[in-house]
This record gives sequence, C-alpha cells and structure tokens, in this order.
Amino acid sequence: MDIRFLTLAAVLPLAACASAGDGSPSDAGPPPPAVMTCSADAAQSYVGQTASPDLGGAILKATGARTLRWGPPRSAMTMDYRQDRVNVMYDDAYKITQVTCG
Repeated sequence: MDIRFLTLAAVLPLAACASAGDGSPSDAGPPPPAVMTCSADAAQSYVGQTASPDLGGAILKATGARTLRWGPPRSAMTMDYRQDRVNVMYDDAYKITQVTCG
C-alpha cells in the first residue's frame, strides 16, 4: 500500500476540523447575550401585597430580571447566585415578605 494514501487518510479528518476564516473577531460568531441584572429596590413596594401570577409579572418587569423564583414558607432554596433572577418570598397567607435579587 502506498504511504501517500495512508497519510491522506490520516490528514483528511483533521482538515474537516480546520477553520476557513482568518481568525478575525467577525468569524467568532454572534456575541454573547447581554447580561440582565436585577434591581430589587424597584420592587420593594410589592412587599405586603398578596402573591399572584400577575403580581409576579409586574415584579419581573419592575426589577428588570429575566427569571422569577417564588419562595414559599419553610422551603429550602439553593444558594446559587444569579444576577438575572428575582426572589419573592411569601408567608402562609400568600403575603409577600421579601423581594431580593440573586
């Protein structure tokens, strides 16, 4: 068997992985999405109101957060911090007790 054929067979799969671009930033693809941050100060007026889906939407809009996490009474929550999430804690009567980000 010819050695050139073996070399070609070994190099062809690697050539498929090679980039055709010149390495400029335009070849890197789309930029990452902008990071949304949460501002809990804007939603402190909701403390004391009754929790509801409509109120959750209003809190999301007011804080600028991307996601909302409800915090029912006596429930465990993860400690991971996400700057695009608003946390809404409420009591047994569904009254909002705290609005925080993270």
